[in-house]
Amino acid sequence: MTTPQLFFAYFAVSMTVLSLLIVTRRNPVHSVLWMLVLFIHIAALYLFLNAEFLAAIQIIIYAGAILVLFLFVIMLLNLKQEATAKKYQGQWPISAAIAIVFAIFLAMILGKITVMPPLGEYSIEAIQAEGTMMTIGKVLYTEYLLPFEIASLVLLVALIGAVVLAKKRVEN
Repeated sequence: MTTPQLFFAYFAVSMTVLSLLIVTRRNPVHSVLWMLVLFIHIAALYLFLNAEFLAAIQIIIYAGAILVLFLFVIMLLNLKQEATAKKYQGQWPISAAIAIVFAIFLAMILGKITVMPPLGEYSIEAIQAEGTMMTIGKVLYTEYLLPFEIASLVLLVALIGAVVLAKKRVEN
Protein backbone atom coordinates (compact mmCIF):
# COMPACT_ATOMS: atom_id res chain seq x y z
CA MET A 1 0.00 0.00 0.00
CA THR A 2 1.38 3.40 -0.95
CA THR A 3 1.59 6.39 1.36
CA PRO A 4 -1.36 8.25 -0.25
CA GLN A 5 -3.48 5.13 0.12
CA LEU A 6 -2.53 4.88 3.79
CA PHE A 7 -3.50 8.52 4.35
CA PHE A 8 -6.81 8.01 2.59
CA ALA A 9 -7.49 4.82 4.57
CA TYR A 10 -6.78 6.72 7.81
CA PHE A 11 -9.19 9.50 6.82
CA ALA A 12 -11.87 7.03 5.72
CA VAL A 13 -11.72 4.98 8.92
CA SER A 14 -11.42 7.97 11.25
CA MET A 15 -14.31 9.85 9.61
CA THR A 16 -16.50 6.76 9.84
CA VAL A 17 -15.66 6.28 13.53
CA LEU A 18 -16.17 9.98 14.25
CA SER A 19 -19.55 9.91 12.52
CA LEU A 20 -20.60 7.01 14.71
CA LEU A 21 -19.37 8.83 17.81
CA ILE A 22 -21.44 11.88 16.87
CA VAL A 23 -24.62 9.87 16.55
CA THR A 24 -24.16 7.61 19.58
CA ARG A 25 -23.24 10.14 22.31
CA ARG A 26 -25.95 10.90 24.86
CA ASN A 27 -24.60 14.35 25.68
CA PRO A 28 -25.26 16.71 22.73
CA VAL A 29 -22.28 18.90 23.62
CA HIS A 30 -20.00 15.88 23.29
CA SER A 31 -21.58 15.16 19.91
CA VAL A 32 -20.79 18.70 18.78
CA LEU A 33 -17.18 18.35 19.92
CA TRP A 34 -16.82 15.09 17.98
CA MET A 35 -18.36 16.87 15.00
CA LEU A 36 -15.63 19.53 15.30
CA VAL A 37 -12.98 16.80 15.09
CA LEU A 38 -14.80 15.33 12.08
CA PHE A 39 -14.88 18.68 10.29
CA ILE A 40 -11.14 19.11 10.89
CA HIS A 41 -10.51 15.66 9.41
CA ILE A 42 -12.63 16.56 6.38
CA ALA A 43 -10.60 19.74 5.92
CA ALA A 44 -7.39 17.72 6.15
CA LEU A 45 -8.74 15.36 3.49
CA TYR A 46 -9.41 18.37 1.26
CA LEU A 47 -5.80 19.47 1.80
CA PHE A 48 -4.67 15.97 0.87
CA LEU A 49 -6.66 16.32 -2.37
CA ASN A 50 -5.00 19.69 -3.20
CA ALA A 51 -8.23 21.62 -2.59
CA GLU A 52 -6.94 24.30 -0.25
CA PHE A 53 -9.92 26.60 -0.82
CA LEU A 54 -12.40 23.90 0.19
CA ALA A 55 -10.32 23.11 3.28
CA ALA A 56 -10.38 26.76 4.34
CA ILE A 57 -14.12 26.99 3.73
CA GLN A 58 -14.64 23.76 5.69
CA ILE A 59 -12.87 25.22 8.72
CA ILE A 60 -14.37 28.71 8.50
CA ILE A 61 -17.97 27.85 7.67
CA TYR A 62 -18.57 24.42 9.16
CA ALA A 63 -16.12 24.19 12.06
CA GLY A 64 -16.76 27.84 12.92
CA ALA A 65 -20.24 29.06 12.11
CA ILE A 66 -22.29 25.86 11.90
CA LEU A 67 -20.98 24.39 15.14
CA VAL A 68 -21.64 27.67 16.98
CA LEU A 69 -25.19 27.53 15.64
CA PHE A 70 -25.54 23.94 16.88
CA LEU A 71 -24.28 24.95 20.32
CA PHE A 72 -26.80 27.81 20.51
CA VAL A 73 -29.63 25.44 19.60
CA ILE A 74 -28.47 22.94 22.23
CA MET A 75 -28.37 25.70 24.85
CA LEU A 76 -31.90 26.80 23.94
CA LEU A 77 -33.34 23.31 24.30
CA ASN A 78 -34.67 22.07 27.61
CA LEU A 79 -32.43 19.02 27.83
CA LYS A 80 -33.42 17.94 31.33
CA GLN A 81 -37.01 17.46 30.25
CA GLU A 82 -35.89 15.60 27.11
CA ALA A 83 -33.56 13.30 29.06
CA THR A 84 -36.23 12.23 31.55
CA ALA A 85 -38.95 11.59 28.97
CA LYS A 86 -39.27 7.99 27.86
CA LYS A 87 -39.81 8.05 24.14
CA TYR A 88 -39.43 5.52 21.37
CA GLN A 89 -39.65 2.50 23.66
CA GLY A 90 -41.35 0.02 21.34
CA GLN A 91 -40.21 1.16 17.93
CA TRP A 92 -36.90 -0.70 17.72
CA PRO A 93 -38.23 -3.66 15.66
CA ILE A 94 -39.60 -1.31 13.01
CA SER A 95 -36.38 0.71 13.10
CA ALA A 96 -34.29 -2.46 12.71
CA ALA A 97 -36.38 -3.55 9.70
CA ILE A 98 -35.99 -0.15 8.06
CA ALA A 99 -32.24 -0.23 8.77
CA ILE A 100 -31.95 -3.65 7.11
CA VAL A 101 -33.80 -2.37 4.03
CA PHE A 102 -31.50 0.65 3.85
CA ALA A 103 -28.45 -1.61 4.27
CA ILE A 104 -29.62 -3.74 1.35
CA PHE A 105 -30.10 -0.64 -0.81
CA LEU A 106 -26.67 0.65 0.24
CA ALA A 107 -25.05 -2.67 -0.68
CA MET A 108 -26.75 -2.58 -4.08
CA ILE A 109 -25.59 0.99 -4.70
CA LEU A 110 -22.03 0.31 -3.53
CA GLY A 111 -21.88 -2.72 -5.82
CA LYS A 112 -22.38 -0.49 -8.85
CA ILE A 113 -19.66 2.03 -7.97
CA THR A 114 -16.45 1.78 -9.95
CA VAL A 115 -13.35 2.12 -7.83
CA MET A 116 -11.26 3.88 -10.46
CA PRO A 117 -13.53 5.96 -12.68
CA PRO A 118 -12.12 7.44 -15.86
CA LEU A 119 -10.18 10.65 -15.39
CA GLY A 120 -12.05 13.87 -16.03
CA GLU A 121 -10.88 16.89 -17.93
CA TYR A 122 -9.51 18.57 -14.79
CA SER A 123 -6.10 17.19 -13.89
CA ILE A 124 -4.00 18.56 -11.06
CA GLU A 125 -1.89 20.50 -13.54
CA ALA A 126 -4.95 22.02 -15.22
CA ILE A 127 -6.41 23.08 -11.89
CA GLN A 128 -3.13 24.61 -10.74
CA ALA A 129 -2.76 26.48 -14.03
CA GLU A 130 -6.31 27.85 -13.96
CA GLY A 131 -6.70 28.25 -10.20
CA THR A 132 -8.77 26.32 -7.72
CA MET A 133 -11.50 28.93 -7.27
CA MET A 134 -11.87 29.47 -11.02
CA THR A 135 -12.22 25.74 -11.59
CA ILE A 136 -14.76 25.32 -8.79
CA GLY A 137 -16.79 28.28 -10.06
CA LYS A 138 -16.71 27.06 -13.65
CA VAL A 139 -17.90 23.56 -12.74
CA LEU A 140 -20.44 24.78 -10.17
CA TYR A 141 -22.11 27.33 -12.42
CA THR A 142 -22.11 25.24 -15.60
CA GLU A 143 -22.49 21.52 -14.94
CA TYR A 144 -24.11 21.77 -11.50
CA LEU A 145 -26.17 24.94 -11.84
CA LEU A 146 -29.58 23.24 -11.43
CA PRO A 147 -28.66 21.27 -8.26
CA PHE A 148 -27.03 24.44 -6.88
CA GLU A 149 -30.23 26.44 -7.42
CA ILE A 150 -32.42 23.65 -6.01
CA ALA A 151 -30.24 23.52 -2.88
CA SER A 152 -30.55 27.30 -2.48
CA LEU A 153 -34.36 27.07 -2.75
CA VAL A 154 -34.47 24.25 -0.19
CA LEU A 155 -32.37 26.34 2.21
CA LEU A 156 -34.64 29.35 1.61
CA VAL A 157 -37.75 27.29 2.42
CA ALA A 158 -36.04 25.93 5.56
CA LEU A 159 -35.15 29.47 6.63
CA ILE A 160 -38.71 30.69 6.13
CA GLY A 161 -40.04 27.65 8.00
CA ALA A 162 -37.68 28.30 10.92
CA VAL A 163 -38.80 31.93 11.11
CA VAL A 164 -42.47 30.92 11.04
CA LEU A 165 -41.95 28.29 13.74
CA ALA A 166 -39.86 30.60 15.94
CA LYS A 167 -42.24 33.55 15.66
CA LYS A 168 -44.35 33.96 18.73
CA ARG A 169 -48.08 34.00 18.18
CA VAL A 170 -49.61 37.40 18.75
CA GLU A 171 -52.64 37.24 20.97
CA ASN A 172 -55.51 39.54 20.06
